[in-house]
Amino acid sequence: MANIFISIGSNVDKELNIVNSIKTLKTHFPDLICSAVFESESIGFDGHNFYNLVAGANTDMSLNDVCSLLKQIERDNGRLPSDKKFSPRTLDLDLLFFDDVVCDSPAQLPRDEITKNAFVLWPLADIAAEFIHPINNLPIKDIWQKYDKTQQKLWKVELSFK
Repeated sequence: MANIFISIGSNVDKELNIVNSIKTLKTHFPDLICSAVFESESIGFDGHNFYNLVAGANTDMSLNDVCSLLKQIERDNGRLPSDKKFSPRTLDLDLLFFDDVVCDSPAQLPRDEITKNAFVLWPLADIAAEFIHPINNLPIKDIWQKYDKTQQKLWKVELSFK
């Protein structure tokens, strides 16, 4: 069984898309756990604020199947394959970790943005504080503790998806 963590973000109909993505993920990963939801400003472009969180689960699915599932959930929630990298998002699902796999395909693992973006690292530390990053061999809580928290504005918001 693989331990996976997924970054979830939206800045277009964000409440609806976040809630829908969690409901769908729970049908595939019944033991899904979720961090708090955080709001942050857009990075790399001018746009509405994002809602972000991280979800974790265990799965028997293959890495390829998990990646395909995440892309399908994005499409089902209005994300187009032609969407530019730095642009508004109906839904962005990024696989952060698949156990301790390190690879570039079918996804970059571990995801590079883990250590660069507070909107990924803080929610990840919320639910996976003791998880060891397979490249730098540090627990997520230590990476978050050392992170320069003045880089990005980020605050918790109340969003119920129970």
